[in-house]
Amino acid sequence: QVQVVESGGGLVQPGGSLRLSCAASGFFFSMYDMLWYRQAPGKERELVASITRAGGSTIDLDSVKGRFTISRDNAKLAVFLQMDSLRSEDTAMYYCSAKLSNGRQYWGSGTQVTVSS
Repeated sequence: QVQVVESGGGLVQPGGSLRLSCAASGFFFSMYDMLWYRQAPGKERELVASITRAGGSTIDLDSVKGRFTISRDNAKLAVFLQMDSLRSEDTAMYYCSAKLSNGRQYWGSGTQVTVSS
């Protein structure tokens, strides 16, 4: 059974940090590119960061460049999103996704990040 489970969200003050984790099971994790998306209320889902199966990482969203870092641990079947210098506009539901080169894609149910004083 395929599972993609995010954790690590919560309430944080502006300027703070959070580390999101995504635990995967039920598929060959090392063969999948892993992606983090986010969706704020009333807005479309947007791609935040991605990391290839080989470990090549990309921050896809300009507004988080220099603040967010994506990494993966194939041995632990996990991917991480380190978020520093958080801003109120980073408030969103964050989703982890596993994507195969043929287009197959699995999604988690999301973890809420709220940045507020």
